[in-house]
Amino acid sequence: MGDITAWRPAVPGISEVFHAHFVDHAYPAHTHDTWTLMIVDDGSVDFGLDRHRHGASGTDTVALLLPPNVFHDGRTATPAGFRKRVLYLDGNMLPETLAGTAVDRPVLTDGLLRHRIGQLHDALGHAGDAFEGESRLAFVRERLNVHLAAGRTRRPGREAARLAVALRELLDARVAQGIALHEASALLRSHPTHLIRCFKQTYGLPPHVYLTGLRVDRARRLLLAGGRPADVATEVGFYDQAHLNRHFRRHVGTTPARYAGHPTS
Repeated sequence: MGDITAWRPAVPGISEVFHAHFVDHAYPAHTHDTWTLMIVDDGSVDFGLDRHRHGASGTDTVALLLPPNVFHDGRTATPAGFRKRVLYLDGNMLPETLAGTAVDRPVLTDGLLRHRIGQLHDALGHAGDAFEGESRLAFVRERLNVHLAAGRTRRPGREAARLAVALRELLDARVAQGIALHEASALLRSHPTHLIRCFKQTYGLPPHVYLTGLRVDRARRLLLAGGRPADVATEVGFYDQAHLNRHFRRHVGTTPARYAGHPTS
């Protein structure tokens, strides 16, 4: 048996997050109807994919991508086992035509991709950070397309300021309820990663960070007006009081309760 944590995040396109530490578990041959995106944090794994053996170790530069509906197995390659983090991405997250390339090259050596996957896992580990998770997923998806389809990323041009202002207006109008990245992308007719790049180029920070700052600022005013932290948290758009506490401490340097002089945190 192993140490396992699994959940379904509130981020479109991800059907499951799976974290595990296995010492002697061996996966039999099986398939998924999803793309399997994995990073190994410790140890080494050996796996078979389409009758070919592959291996990967826990490094800062390697990620594994297994396509849907292709048989594969897996087992530890070291006595100490391995620790992994896996994202099961919906089949439509990448074009079906790229499955063949993924079968041929399932081990991706790319430090930036690995870093972005780690950032995505961090965001998915906190309830209420779905907007950040969707944003980080968009960049992971873009990077995977670059590997599999030899694509290129689009850099902001003259339209950057216009798109950034339009997105900022959407965020300003929907601080508490928020907006999904795919909805904003559709409304502004811009690819998600391009929209984020335009916003960051114009304002110096990603849109999810901007939205969090708006919520913290609004929370400060409500707390000073006598609002209870638990009530303020949901009123300004945070998932719960713990979600407010985490971001409030980062922005203000103290808890909401201490900031407003409440007796409990």
